[in-house]
Amino acid sequence: MTTTRRKFLTSGAAVGASALAAPAVNAQSAPIKWRMQTYAGPALAVEVVDQCIKDFNEIADGQMEIELFYADQLVPTGELFRAMQKGTIDAVQSDDDSMASPTEVTVFGGYFPLGLRYSLDVPALFNHWGLDEIWKEEYAKVGVKHISAGSWDPCNFATHKPITSLADLNGLRIFTFPTAGRFLSRFGVIPVTLPWEDAEVALQTGELDGIAWSGITEDYTSGWANVTEYFLTNNISGAWIGHFFANMDRWNEVPPHLQKLMKVCFDSSHYYRQHWYWNGEANLRVNETKLQSTTIPDSEWQTVEDEAHKFWDEIAAESELKAKVVDIFKRYNDTMVKAGKPYRYS
Repeated sequence: MTTTRRKFLTSGAAVGASALAAPAVNAQSAPIKWRMQTYAGPALAVEVVDQCIKDFNEIADGQMEIELFYADQLVPTGELFRAMQKGTIDAVQSDDDSMASPTEVTVFGGYFPLGLRYSLDVPALFNHWGLDEIWKEEYAKVGVKHISAGSWDPCNFATHKPITSLADLNGLRIFTFPTAGRFLSRFGVIPVTLPWEDAEVALQTGELDGIAWSGITEDYTSGWANVTEYFLTNNISGAWIGHFFANMDRWNEVPPHLQKLMKVCFDSSHYYRQHWYWNGEANLRVNETKLQSTTIPDSEWQTVEDEAHKFWDEIAAESELKAKVVDIFKRYNDTMVKAGKPYRYS
């Protein structure tokens, strides 16, 4: 009787536990589904976003799934912001500039001329100098959640002809970002806008003379090193500022623990890029031979640095908020210069 009673109690407990667990099982049968589009093409996306999405989907364990799309697969990159704002897509990985964000901070996304020397400048500015709060406030005004910011590679020229002086830039048709193109036009560069996947063919046909879209790591990863010959070691920015964004309504529908998981996975992506690009920028210059490096002397490049600060002042004059962000860039860079090596070498 005792044995039978124990079996009965055990069976009853199991049935009770099963009944209590049923709602969780039912909840998992209908996971939250998101669609995210990145600015990156397939070859680059493998490095800058694929793994963190795979990690998130695995750890979310059926509660949520993010489907990732590459550059221009769902909508053109220039329409990413509007599509996310409307809820056509749920999330985006891009810089502000490329996705045509209507916010006050758009001009600082991507490559803000000479604003950053190293990739670590980006997380320092966002996590310790107030940029994260500013971005979150600006995007909340337009129904978008700014999840996090991270750094990518520097912005160098890869071209068909060698560049050894500023005069060599004059008349070059260059594929680049909107703000970078606006700045480079001061030196005679003709900025060209076209879909990311068309850049390689345009370089082959001569429609483009070169690109100022990335550092040497992306030149090799994206295939541009196969269709250009020279790499200018001077860069107009030491790091690209990119972000993860989401439609605010869709973000608010996600349970807090999955929001936190998303942030952690995206932060892992930011960290991976820190060392992937840092290694690639040096290793490829030294150990690969497709691109021949050239340099504009420091004394002449100082003209570009001086012009960049004039550009900052012009941006600051456009609005109170832009002036606030420019002031942060100025104070940050001043601190880095005063700190000396290794923060700044000149």
